[in-house]
Amino acid sequence: MTSQAKKGGHSPHPEMAKAYDPSQVEESHYRLWLDGGYFAARIDPAKQPFTIIMPPPNVTGELHLGHALTATLEDLLIRWHRMKGEPTLWLPGVDHAGIATQNVVEKELLKEGLSRHDLGRDGFLERVWEWVGKYRHIISQQHQRLGASCDWARECFTMDEGPQKAVRTTFVNLYRDGLIYRGERIINWCPRCQTALSDLEVEHKEHADHLWYVRYPLLDEGGEPSGEHITIATTRPETIVADVAVAVNPDDPRYKETVGRTALLPIMDRRIPVVGDAAVDPAFGTGALKITPGHDQVDFEVGERHGLSTIVSVAPDGMMNEEAGPYAGQDRFVCREAIVDDLEVMGLMEKIEPYGHSIGHCQRCDTIIEPIVSQQWFVSMKPLAEPAMAAVKDGRIKIVPRRFTRVYLHWMENIRDWCISRQLWWGHRIPVWYCDDCDQITVALEDPSQCEHCGSSSIRQDPDVLDTWFSSALWPHSTLGWPDDTEDLRYFYPTSVMETGYDILFFWVARMIMTGLYNTGDIPFRTVYLHGLLRDRYGRKMTKSLGNVVDPVEAATKYGTDALRFALATGGAPGNDMRISDERLEGGRNFANKVWNAARFVITSLADEPVEPPKPGQRDDMPLEDRWIMSRLQRVIGDVEKLLCAFQVGEAGRQIHDFFWGEFCDWFIEMAKVRLKAGDPSPLPLLAHVLDVSLRLLHPFMPFLTEAIWQNLRPHLRQPEAEALIVAPWPKASKRWRNTEVERGVQVASVDLVRRVRNMRTRHEVRPGTRISVSAAPNPALPDEQREWVYRSLQRTAAVNASLMVAHLTVDQTPAGAAGMDWVTEVTDWVCIQVPSTALIDVEAERARLRRQAEEAEADVRRLEPKLANEQFRTRAPAVVVGREEEKLAAARARLEGLRARLEELA
Repeated sequence: MTSQAKKGGHSPHPEMAKAYDPSQVEESHYRLWLDGGYFAARIDPAKQPFTIIMPPPNVTGELHLGHALTATLEDLLIRWHRMKGEPTLWLPGVDHAGIATQNVVEKELLKEGLSRHDLGRDGFLERVWEWVGKYRHIISQQHQRLGASCDWARECFTMDEGPQKAVRTTFVNLYRDGLIYRGERIINWCPRCQTALSDLEVEHKEHADHLWYVRYPLLDEGGEPSGEHITIATTRPETIVADVAVAVNPDDPRYKETVGRTALLPIMDRRIPVVGDAAVDPAFGTGALKITPGHDQVDFEVGERHGLSTIVSVAPDGMMNEEAGPYAGQDRFVCREAIVDDLEVMGLMEKIEPYGHSIGHCQRCDTIIEPIVSQQWFVSMKPLAEPAMAAVKDGRIKIVPRRFTRVYLHWMENIRDWCISRQLWWGHRIPVWYCDDCDQITVALEDPSQCEHCGSSSIRQDPDVLDTWFSSALWPHSTLGWPDDTEDLRYFYPTSVMETGYDILFFWVARMIMTGLYNTGDIPFRTVYLHGLLRDRYGRKMTKSLGNVVDPVEAATKYGTDALRFALATGGAPGNDMRISDERLEGGRNFANKVWNAARFVITSLADEPVEPPKPGQRDDMPLEDRWIMSRLQRVIGDVEKLLCAFQVGEAGRQIHDFFWGEFCDWFIEMAKVRLKAGDPSPLPLLAHVLDVSLRLLHPFMPFLTEAIWQNLRPHLRQPEAEALIVAPWPKASKRWRNTEVERGVQVASVDLVRRVRNMRTRHEVRPGTRISVSAAPNPALPDEQREWVYRSLQRTAAVNASLMVAHLTVDQTPAGAAGMDWVTEVTDWVCIQVPSTALIDVEAERARLRRQAEEAEADVRRLEPKLANEQFRTRAPAVVVGREEEKLAAARARLEGLRARLEELA
């Protein structure tokens, strides 16, 4: 305990540990919050709720750093609004992640020498549910480890009964409204996983490949070889066997006479037409393209426009099928080599060029995907996209940052129908039954016992499951009870914020908006808040192969959860990628230690008698530094509120950090120590108050640390207002404490002054603790009124300044320098600081330093004078800009005049 605390008597409360140890704090305080019921959402019809539905992590395994970022940002927003007294709901959940989970469970089976087919569908699903049971619990525990203040009683899983009902209801309604259909379309197919893939499940990688130029013979009007040919360029010679046409741009003058002719397909000897289509890029290859509707999206669309047939030559397992003729049974890439060899023998291979391009890979198994025409279930998207675009255009939904609004609208305007069927066993089974007797289909909410058309009991359910994103698209309303009319749905929907990564704006966010409007008639959320991707210190993507993956639980164990949270929360701006490194995490840990140590000093200095915060009526009688810290505190409260409202979370955290460390700790606590050492206890109530408010501001960012400190501080507060910091009222800025002149006065007459003197001591290698003589006076170049204001400010802070700079301080109205004494001088815009020369100081070096400063000031004057003399600048620039430049010029002139005067004294 400090001497001040001892004077007031020993506190009956246990003393804070000397060092902050997260392991001694985190688990116990999370239990405090759970036992207090602080996470539970309560319906209050008189208040507007604040609701976030957690983006559900995949149940494929443990959380990664991206999940930690999401959890941090969402928990931060929830804690902030909870402290503002709003009913808050943060609903947690987990996604069944169809293809991803099926893959990891199949890999586990492989270790046992089994496949899913060995177990059968029901047996395999039992194994998947065992996996789900294990990892749902792990994911919840890890979220709690990160401090997530979710309403755990409402935790939801995409395969729970409620979401299952929502999925079936949506499918049936869309089908009955003609928005779900079964048809043949180009889809992404994984030959290894044997299923269709969404665009999100396809990862594109650059390949160093080739462009093969192949001659297709042209026929004459009689159908005989004409001796002419048209050369196409292709990256996929293996699909030549499925070509049905050659296409050129109708405006390409090279092929004006070729459109309408017939070509002979090499190897297959199939006659195919040459068609004109604007989709062809004349600059690619020869400007002539082979058209393979069965294996290319653009070709499929060309085929539809020209009524061409569709041939699929690659089987689901990646082997060539019977449509490949002599190559049937070969692997598709073996077939490529064989066809290239045969074309060269036939003299039809014109040339081969190196060519780099992007190829899609299955995100789960890395197999090169095969675009393939397949019969699948699709959602017709354009009717759903129109109202979803309107909701963003008219401002009902705001996207942060705003630049992504344009990206969202561009994607929605060019939206394609969505393939929703997947050839998997794990997931939401498609609610469609086929009748073996009448060949009709039954689409139903409940499993039917007979065909709705003919009454036959010979019906079988579609074996496929729905794309994982189908159930995820319903997440904001299915988790609240839809399609039932629940109290939660009526109160908490629409939700407030959907916070997620910008990389799934199209694949998830847009679909939630579309289905939310379709199912409920209302938007699913009011704000979309997008964060960027996490990268390592060099800007590289985090991957296991690079060895740069950061495990959030390991990082929390090493640095403390709050250090991890603070690094993540303040690491970037909305929508921008951020770099995470050991240095950033160490910075978070250092800040946590700084907060703990400062708080420990304040709390152990307090006596048993509870303290009260200062009242505005006491303001004029308070020391200047007290009024300064109160004014600065109000400013940071107001700035943080504005920044959080604008979702500038990182900047809000940085401002709290800079205030607490750079102003409260480095200056005000040090100023207060001067009075405390003199036996004056007057700073204690203000120290406690600023600490209390700072902890409230910092709590959403660093909840464990701040709660632990506040529980120690709480007994010393006369009106703590709450049992726990998590529900303590959020600070409100008071204009009555704001005083710009006081802030400027302390900055000029104390902070800048002390900092300059400390720099002088360091530069001249004055030993710590050695007391020096310092003279401070207003800059003589200032106008009389400003000189008087600076002089008064210097006088009011003199005692504190002298202690902080370890000096005998004299405050003069004019700079010293008479009496023939040599001086070391610093001249700021406002103050002239002088220290008598000693044997340690090289006078010549001091003259050289002053000359350099004078040259810099003179350069500023030369730069600013012509700029301000320019009438064009004065008339066109905003008045505030002109005023700012005038202030700079006046300051530079004052600095120059003071430096010249000092140089004359040393001459």
